[in-house]
Amino acid sequence: MVAMSEQWLEKSKKYLWLPFTQMKDYEENPLVIESGEGIFLKDISGKTYYDGYSSLWLNVHGHRKKEMDEAIRKQLERIAHSTLLGAANIPAIELAEKLIEWTPPNLTRVFYSDSGAESVEIALKMAFQYWHNLGETQKQKFVTLTNGYHGDTVGAISVGSIDIFHTVYHPLMFTSYKAPFPMVYRHPSNDPNVVRDEALAQLEALFEQHHEEIAAMIVEAIVQGAGGMHIMPKGYLKGVEQLCRKYNILLIVDEVATGFGRTGKRFAVEHENVSPDIMTVAKGITGGYLPIAATLTTEAIYEAFYGDYCELKTFFHGHSYTGNQLGCAAALANIALFEKERLIEQVEEKAAFVAEQLATFTELKHVGDVRQLGLMCGIELVRDRETNEPYPWTERIGYQTTLKMRELGMLTRPLGDVIVFMPPLTSAIADLEAMISIMREAIVATTER
Repeated sequence: MVAMSEQWLEKSKKYLWLPFTQMKDYEENPLVIESGEGIFLKDISGKTYYDGYSSLWLNVHGHRKKEMDEAIRKQLERIAHSTLLGAANIPAIELAEKLIEWTPPNLTRVFYSDSGAESVEIALKMAFQYWHNLGETQKQKFVTLTNGYHGDTVGAISVGSIDIFHTVYHPLMFTSYKAPFPMVYRHPSNDPNVVRDEALAQLEALFEQHHEEIAAMIVEAIVQGAGGMHIMPKGYLKGVEQLCRKYNILLIVDEVATGFGRTGKRFAVEHENVSPDIMTVAKGITGGYLPIAATLTTEAIYEAFYGDYCELKTFFHGHSYTGNQLGCAAALANIALFEKERLIEQVEEKAAFVAEQLATFTELKHVGDVRQLGLMCGIELVRDRETNEPYPWTERIGYQTTLKMRELGMLTRPLGDVIVFMPPLTSAIADLEAMISIMREAIVATTER
């Protein structure tokens, strides 16, 4: 078995090119997952780990969930895939109806894709063409927030704002307006209301000057994920919605990471009763099983594309596996489990426990900030917690800490020096406590050595 494990490790280093991974790092610290059970992953050497980041924010019910497995097997007895280009299928219809039931009431149409980035790309193209179809062809620009992330396709990075990810691709990107994210941490006032009002005032000034050319504004829902788990002050997202309505700008809300219970609501927009014109969903939609994503729109947007073919209003966009039956079947089983097991209520209870546990992290010498909404958590490590001085990025303290966590039996990926904690939603209290204990031990071992 040892010899076989070594073969898999060597083959992984020889043939694979992993996403968001410096392969030199991987060669020094390789990992190959062999199986999963519940909230645990097992590598090819037989070592088990807590899945502390839900396999990159995807997994909801744990691995090998009986009802999920059975739903996919049952669908396989009918058909695995047929195209959605010009022909519907039953699971895609059923899922669309369920998504409309689950999402804000103004959203009435579902357009499928395969990943969060694609759902965003679709949202941008829809918003652009919406105004074109209405004859308002001057509305071509987009507004996004500093430090934002919406995926890695060219359109998605064009409305992103994380330099380390995007700078090299600037020649490929279209320009978008950047408004300041209302970041409380390190703000001179440290007052959420001051930060919120200041950011909204700056956004309105941008809208006043450029609203006639702005097609849409895109925002992550409440929590900036890849940008460092930063959380909007209460009332900011609602303020954005109100400004978009005032200046006739479409509001695109990216719920790819925050949707399906992560924040303690079905979708994060529910925290502030926000009704987006376009909403993107992915990740948790299938419980972490298969790649399905969706872009939901209002009926008004849909109607702007409706007409005779010769009018050229058609939305010319699609993917080979759009509306895949296996993925839609998994998503339907996932939502059924949410409802049967009252999972949203469980997240609210577990989030309160996690908040209590993470509050003690502020006592650690090098924890600058702890940010949490539901079961989306980020712990920011700093060199000096009195001044909030960050570590030099070249020291890679976050990465070193997650390697220590791996050694202790838990997997996650950092965002710079922010440790991400985003466990499967069904994690038991005892397991949450164990995972938090591992994080604490790893932070102390790495930063106080």
